Formats: sequence, structure tokens, C-alpha cells
Amino acid sequence: MSKRTALITGASRGIGRACAQALSLAGYRVALAARSIDRLQELANEIQNAGGETFVMELDLANREMITDALSKAMKEVGRIDVLVNNAGVTKDGLAVRMKPADWDTVLQTNLSGAFFVTQQVLPGMMRERWGRIVNISSVVGEMGNPGQANYVASKAALIGLTKSLAQELGSRNITVNAVAPGFIETDMTHGLTAELKQRMLDQTPLRRMGTPQDIAGAVKFLVSDDASFITGHVLDVNGGIYM
Repeated sequence: MSKRTALITGASRGIGRACAQALSLAGYRVALAARSIDRLQELANEIQNAGGETFVMELDLANREMITDALSKAMKEVGRIDVLVNNAGVTKDGLAVRMKPADWDTVLQTNLSGAFFVTQQVLPGMMRERWGRIVNISSVVGEMGNPGQANYVASKAALIGLTKSLAQELGSRNITVNAVAPGFIETDMTHGLTAELKQRMLDQTPLRRMGTPQDIAGAVKFLVSDDASFITGHVLDVNGGIYM
């Protein structure tokens, strides 16, 4: 069997980077997508030096035309995409009463619409092959809510709904669609939080530690593997017990 190709969005750092490394080590060719091409190239060099195969693509998920063009180019280069990890996400936090329309739109366009349009581009190839794996990276706040993040929470909750709908639509083609909902993870996104807020989150987490990007990558690697071939429409919580 030829090597399968996995596309990871938001691959330049954090969870996306860890997913790319884990899937490369598991034998996948990895297509790396993000806005920062320099960071992607660093990761690509690292993966290639370890014997892996990569393809790098600049991708801004808020730009629908760019999604179409980039995916078209990528599939000409690597053939179809067998595995899609919709990981890219942004935050523009603020209280609902003062949230700017642009901050609402940017987060929904990137986190939700962007994930949908990337998925739409890879589906024809998966459907033809009657095989595919899609994993959407949601968030624990998409399940439990969080003040000051109405836009982000709405986008991540909607990803769960999208996951379940696509799982029902695509199951007959042997394409599984699942979500991973990370809890409090040590990434650039959480790095800027105050010590007080971090401590409060840790106090609410039964395992009493922050998760790592590798914790999430392990869950993703499982869901795209043959071991998970009878799992679809599922939300896998990787959150240290902060929400059950």
C-alpha cells in the first residue's frame, strides 16, 4: 500500500506541530499548513531530517479563495488527502457586550468555516477511495462554555455539531469523522494567561497538571489509525478530568 497523506492545519506550532510529528513517525506523509511559512519550513526540515516526507503550504483559513487554491495545488503535488486534522484556530477574546463584529467574524471564519471548506476540498478524493479519517480539534470550552470567549466557544461547539453531521453523512463511504476536545494545554495560546488564572484552571483539573500538545497528538494518532475504524461521530475529551 502506498503511504497515506495527512494534512494538518495550524501545523506550525503547538498541537498542530505535535500532530504532524506524531503522524510522520507513524508512517504518514504529512502536508503542513499554516499562515507562517517560515515556521512550517523549520518543521518540514526537522521531519525530513528524521526520514519523513512532507509538503508545505501557506494557508489562511479566513480566506476561502486561498483554501481552494492551496488545496488544489497540494493535491496535484501529493495526490489525495487521506487524513485531515482540522487544528488551526484563533482567539479574539472579549466580553459579549463589547465584542467587535470583526472579532466575532474572524474567529468563526477561521475556526469553523475554514475547517468546513478545507474538509469540503478533501472529501471528493476520500469518497472516491472509500476511505478517510477526519479529526476536528474542538475544545473543552465548546462543551462547558467560558466567559469572555463567546466567539471562540461558539466556533468550537459548532465544530462538534459539524463532526456529528459529517459522521452520519460520510459513514457509508468508510470515512470516519471525530473530534478531540483538549482541556488546559501548554501552548502559545495559554502561555499569556495570568499565573492566577492558570492556577485556577489547574485546581479544577483532577490530574493537577496542564496537558501537553503530545497528549492531544496521541489521541489524534489513535483516531486516524485502523484501531479506531469503528469509531465515528465521537468527541474524545483529553482534558485531565476538568469536564466529564
